[in-house]
Amino acid sequence: MLKGFGITKGVNLGGWLSQCDYSQDRLDHFITEPDIARIASWGVDHVRLPVDYNVFETEDGFRRVETAIGWCRKYGLKLVLDLHKTAGFSFDKGEAETGFFDSEPYQERFYQLWEAFARRFGKDHEDVAFELLNEVTEERFMPAWNRIIAVCIRRIRAIAPESWILVGGYHNNQAYAVPALDPPADERVLYNFHCYNPVTFTHQGAYWVDQMPPDFRQAFEDSGVDETYFEKVFAPAVEAAAQRGTALYCGEYGVINLANPEDTLKWYRLIHEAFERFGIARCAWSYKEMDFGLSDPHYDGVRDELIKLL
Repeated sequence: MLKGFGITKGVNLGGWLSQCDYSQDRLDHFITEPDIARIASWGVDHVRLPVDYNVFETEDGFRRVETAIGWCRKYGLKLVLDLHKTAGFSFDKGEAETGFFDSEPYQERFYQLWEAFARRFGKDHEDVAFELLNEVTEERFMPAWNRIIAVCIRRIRAIAPESWILVGGYHNNQAYAVPALDPPADERVLYNFHCYNPVTFTHQGAYWVDQMPPDFRQAFEDSGVDETYFEKVFAPAVEAAAQRGTALYCGEYGVINLANPEDTLKWYRLIHEAFERFGIARCAWSYKEMDFGLSDPHYDGVRDELIKLL
């Protein structure tokens, strides 16, 4: 269970307020209250909501998050608010967002957006946690990123002193990057990582992965994943969190829908065992579509077993 915030397992709401075309139809209909009810029926305790900065250029974006919080509260779920894209940075090179780590104006926009989130959602600190930024890419950004984290937390704390805050490292939040983070600023700052290891299995055939042939497929038996695999992957993050007196959250993990569903179950079973062994809270990617959708027809034959392994 995530120390303090009290969550263990969840599902991402990718593609609703992030990584989308931002059309009215998408914003109105991609995720609705029945989706939250269904997610709750799976026995999870939270959702992670990725959002992009441009959604909040009007009041409508804030209202949509408030609506999501209300739905979650109704069905007994908590929510992790994840800033998936900020002005000047996205994990996705195709977004053409650059310059954030060297630009004071971009950083100031980042701080001001988090201050706005703190004013709107800080009062909901028992139900809403803040994830400052999704998937820092390059290791060279870490000195600037640690400085930005410190400033942002100070500014959030002036408004929302009790909110739980999640921070992650480089190479798209790899577990081995957690030690590169500065020690938590206070007891309500927690470490975050993502796990799609090994990428040759979890992203087989993914068109967006460099040097990944679209027709490449890999059976689980050929993936190199065994009973000790995730223990080794998680070890640097587990050690850093223990030394610094904080907890770990795996904000994303999952397998592309091009993999054999039965093989996906095998992967989930082993990563689930490792999460349980180390007491790591986690959130599967993703509820719907996004090439990983747990609610999609691809998983109809194994979904009952799969959701037991979240």
